[in-house]
Amino acid sequence: MPELTSSYVDSLAPNAAAIKNGQGLVRKKSFIELHQSEDGELLFGKCAGSGKTPYECSVDFIVPDNPVFRCSCPSRQFPCKHALGLLYAMAEGQTFSPAPVPEDIASKREKAEKREENKVKQAAEGAEPKPKKVNKSALKKKITAQLEGLDMLEKLVLGFVRGGLSTIDRSSMKTIQEQVKQLGNYYLSGAQIELRRFTILMFGGKDQEQNYTYAMEQLSRLHAFIKKGRAYLLARSEDPELALDHESTIDEWLGHAWQLSELKEYGLVKEGAELLQLAFYSFNDMARLEYVDLGYWMDLTAEGGKIHRTVNYRPYKAAKLMREEDSFFEIAVVPQLYTYPGDMNARVRFEAMSPRTVQGPDIERATTQAHRSYAEAVKTVKNQIKNPLSDKLPVLLLHAASLGITESGQYVITDESGSRLALEDIPSLPQGTVHMLPFVPATAHTDCYLLVMFEHNLDEGRLTAQPLTVIKGEEIIRLLY
Repeated sequence: MPELTSSYVDSLAPNAAAIKNGQGLVRKKSFIELHQSEDGELLFGKCAGSGKTPYECSVDFIVPDNPVFRCSCPSRQFPCKHALGLLYAMAEGQTFSPAPVPEDIASKREKAEKREENKVKQAAEGAEPKPKKVNKSALKKKITAQLEGLDMLEKLVLGFVRGGLSTIDRSSMKTIQEQVKQLGNYYLSGAQIELRRFTILMFGGKDQEQNYTYAMEQLSRLHAFIKKGRAYLLARSEDPELALDHESTIDEWLGHAWQLSELKEYGLVKEGAELLQLAFYSFNDMARLEYVDLGYWMDLTAEGGKIHRTVNYRPYKAAKLMREEDSFFEIAVVPQLYTYPGDMNARVRFEAMSPRTVQGPDIERATTQAHRSYAEAVKTVKNQIKNPLSDKLPVLLLHAASLGITESGQYVITDESGSRLALEDIPSLPQGTVHMLPFVPATAHTDCYLLVMFEHNLDEGRLTAQPLTVIKGEEIIRLLY
């Protein structure tokens, strides 16, 4: 069983409400019985509910990295508040009396063990899992439809460019919205999102002049996508294997949702990783019609100082029933780490993990991989953002010989060579962080490390950098929540 801390239990909860409700059950002493199996792998008990019969809940750690939750309650949330409350009770040190494993759970364990034994037996006998059959005829029809959709999108984009953005008024919105819906019929969900993002820039903000600048850039991105997407689809249609592009984000732009089995097939999986989360925030992405939970992590078992990101999408319609990610303050020990195609800050995903306490050597391993030359860091960022289909908000960990403020009140960090980098809030983040810098202890103003997000300020034609986290010694100070 992993070390049960409140932070670990929080990471298992589907949302903040489930955390609050699970902790509330412990505070209200709603658990009538609390038991632990003799081997320590199973926690189970009974919790008083709204009915006469208490709910029977359990958390099975027979596979430590992948706990199994069970409960007799009717909740559609998973895990439910009763299973979470069981874990919070253990994390808070409440007494769990030893008891034998209930028969129904023992039976379920036995069935799971038999399934696992069959898998091991098949592997030992050299039996390969059946490859997923690809309906090439249907896939070619899909590619043909996508090409038609790109033609339609190109006419729309070029029409906007020729007519000028000032000719687009709210009466045009209905036409654009119809085009957005049609892109879904052409299997271009990625383009659908980006066209919706264009309409939000045109009609969703107060500073219309600034919005025009970014709306024009969005049209440029759409035009670049049309060109790259058409060339890619034509080449893929001529490929006998109809293989995906596992090195770039073009398939994601086209709307492909990568499966873990596909990532594994292309070798985009790493056995054994230890991740330290450096920053986390959630935001409402109106273009995707989803809430997004975004975490930035450093893989302590890798070289090169790469910062990865985890992304959790929660569609509006199902958000209440889906797990909501949160800040994680421990080390995530991950058996298998899957990496999505991409450049800087490539998306990663893991299905199971065990937490352990952050120690001094962990932070030292992270900070030794920080960029120490701002000139080189800026060059890396520029190489990233010049690709029109890349992530426009790259993140780097930088070493700062000093963190200070100029006579004009501008916060800056300085590298060992004396080069300065101004710190400012960027519009794309849901909240500012520069106003938090006065609260950073003075002891953290020298020989420190900052996690910084960059954005190209289109109106001023320069890079802006916003601090997300300050690291000094063994202390990680998060500025963004």
